[in-house]
Amino acid sequence: MLSINPKEISERENDTLLTCMIIPRPIAFVTTMSTEGVVNGAPFSYFNIVSANPPMLLISVQRKDGRMKDTARNIYNTQEFVVHVADHENIEKFNLASANLPSDKSELEYAKLTPVESEMVSVPGVEEAKVRLECKLVKGIPLGGINGEGPSCDLFIGEIVLVHLDEKIYDHSYIKTRELNPISRLAGPKYATIGNIFLIERPK
Repeated sequence: MLSINPKEISERENDTLLTCMIIPRPIAFVTTMSTEGVVNGAPFSYFNIVSANPPMLLISVQRKDGRMKDTARNIYNTQEFVVHVADHENIEKFNLASANLPSDKSELEYAKLTPVESEMVSVPGVEEAKVRLECKLVKGIPLGGINGEGPSCDLFIGEIVLVHLDEKIYDHSYIKTRELNPISRLAGPKYATIGNIFLIERPK
């Protein structure tokens, strides 16, 4: 078996290995708002569940050349954000919102996504999404960086304070997977839809 020491290869090579191995990854489309009131939107696949009591999730926002992204800066400043689960119907627009725009420009406008007012946070969500999770920041942690470099990412843990669901995907506490039709991230520009679904009973 091949053995690789992550400290002996570049950051880019480590990123490629991780994103090729740890698949599929769910995609969060995250909206935030700047202190100037500009609504930012961007997709992230370093995303998952933390806890159900209370319901919490995590998102890792990678820095580019040590510079913090608008999403991270906005979350630190406002302590709020909204997470949407990327689905097949909206993935093209969500991907378009990943364009590198100036901080004073809204990716929602650029991708022609419709902002919708939230109820428990000040950050708007996206009307087109089938799942919308209003979140308040629990903790933001700058992480990474080697050889005296600054952090390479910002890890955010958010408490979900309100859940919005398309009625067509909801069934007595369960989500209809096919109706949600979520998209997962593979490596590079590769994505995947839900394939075969099978059951495995856990041992008692």
